[in-house]
Amino acid sequence: MLGDLVPVAPVLLLGQSSLEVDPHQIIACLQPVYLHATRDHLILMGQNQIDLTESESGQLLKAALPCIEEDFGHPMLFQNRYYWFIPAGPFASLTSYSVDQSLGRNIDWWMPRDFHEEGIAKRWRKLQNEIQMLWHIDPVNEEREQRSLPSINSLWISGIGKLSSVQAPSEFESIKQIYGSHPLLAGLSKLLNIPYQQDINPNQLHGAFAWLDQAELIWPTLCEALSNDQLHELLIIDFPKGKKRERLFTAKNLIKKTWRFWKKAEALTWKEIIQS
Repeated sequence: MLGDLVPVAPVLLLGQSSLEVDPHQIIACLQPVYLHATRDHLILMGQNQIDLTESESGQLLKAALPCIEEDFGHPMLFQNRYYWFIPAGPFASLTSYSVDQSLGRNIDWWMPRDFHEEGIAKRWRKLQNEIQMLWHIDPVNEEREQRSLPSINSLWISGIGKLSSVQAPSEFESIKQIYGSHPLLAGLSKLLNIPYQQDINPNQLHGAFAWLDQAELIWPTLCEALSNDQLHELLIIDFPKGKKRERLFTAKNLIKKTWRFWKKAEALTWKEIIQS
């Protein structure tokens, strides 16, 4: 949805704040995270698993802010519970990976890497280590440990880029509505001037794009919309084994093929769709 350069940070910032985002400013997204130690490596845990509060996030940022702003050479632009945004400064050339991509995995493979300038990734790791030491003794983590919650023990950087690098797919030229809960969608709707809401309106399906975590819940509604000619076709995009797959369904090819002609025709289930 964003193009080859994947400038996630400025799109997230656009969606979560009321700021006028400079389309040519390179912005980085910082996220307080928990790295879980296994026997021989560290695993990044998702932010929905750490139960971080707004107050805790603010206190951790306050402790780390002098180090962050000194190394980035810029003041923080905006922050909320899970996301902090700052002009990328000397870290603009880093190749990075989002928490969504990296969670649950060995971070050795997903740490930021130098792209065309050597030493930038090393500089980031130095700052990351400094913040880890600060937070190790921070009262926030002491209190979290007393409540048997995972400590916020690291800072993740990702999404480095600028709004002017966004290259929306041609399909978005005809989209009339965006649905989904992912925070990227709010920014994308602002950027492309397309109406957005989290929950799908069954009466506004024509020309809509939806990015769903639990597509199986809306699948019966979509099947009914196809069978009633409320929708003429449905494009499903998924990523089996990490590779993009696009399939177009109509009411006709949504029906299960069977030799039992006396049985009522049944639509493919969502499980059958994703496993086919």
